[in-house]
Amino acid sequence: MKQITFFLAFLITTLSYAQDVISQDIRVSDYVEGTLLAPNSRTTTVAIIISGSGPNDRDGNQNFMQNNSLKYLAEDLAYAGIATFRYDKRALTMLKKGASEKQIKKVTFNDFVDDAKKVVNYLKNTKHYDNIYIIGHSQGSLVGMLAASENVKGFISISGPGKPIDEIILDQIGQMGATDLVESAKKTFAILKTGKTDKDFNPGLANIFNLDVQPFIRSWIAYSPTEELAKLTIPTLIINGDNDIQVSQNEAELLQKAKPEAKMVIIKNMNHVLKIVEGKDTQENVKTYNMPQLKNAEKLAETILVFIK
Repeated sequence: MKQITFFLAFLITTLSYAQDVISQDIRVSDYVEGTLLAPNSRTTTVAIIISGSGPNDRDGNQNFMQNNSLKYLAEDLAYAGIATFRYDKRALTMLKKGASEKQIKKVTFNDFVDDAKKVVNYLKNTKHYDNIYIIGHSQGSLVGMLAASENVKGFISISGPGKPIDEIILDQIGQMGATDLVESAKKTFAILKTGKTDKDFNPGLANIFNLDVQPFIRSWIAYSPTEELAKLTIPTLIINGDNDIQVSQNEAELLQKAKPEAKMVIIKNMNHVLKIVEGKDTQENVKTYNMPQLKNAEKLAETILVFIK
């Protein structure tokens, strides 16, 4: 009897939980399709969630990397009374529409920024939301900074790099101990910064400087996260996990130094895909990148809610 009573209580709680939010798929533009998750009770506050690098879908997943990080973040905020809009990356949307590989390779970093701006304008024009916030994860942090306008009330960076992408790539190459490749990369970056293409790049760096990829890299290295963040005049929250093996706590500190009035929160044991991982075992950390059943760090949504509310 106790088991039946417990099950009924669980079922009622689950149904109530599911009815607390309304999910609506929305097409903002030809390249922006996403999900608006809003509480049943009316709210005038919405947070736009922008994902990181790669062909991520609106839930934060890729073909061989399923973790639901952005889906869980959206749900945590929506159930607490904050509407959210999360969307698929442009390349993924193009792929679904049958675009060729050649067409997809023409996408630039600035296209990501344009997509985010379209979302801001769309939500503003609905007249439902007076308070629009941007939450950018990883690469999405820089995208969010550039998309923020007078229509945005606040900006939240989660695991956002503080260094420009060229410096990050040079650091990563340097960690491999390949001095010659570092110098070659510096030469190519210098050429790209002039707006030109390096047709004579080091073949050992083909995965970074392939001729098809260079236009995207050229558009990305044009921006410095610290410089762009310093330009913002809106309240800013910087979040990082101290177990993030992709974007370290030092990157968050660089951002905070660029904008001293910003609030910085370091979440203990949170990794890059927003999960709690005990210990410093890299393999155990990476395993969570493909564990869709694992919920996000509780403190993540709590910290954002305090900032917004």
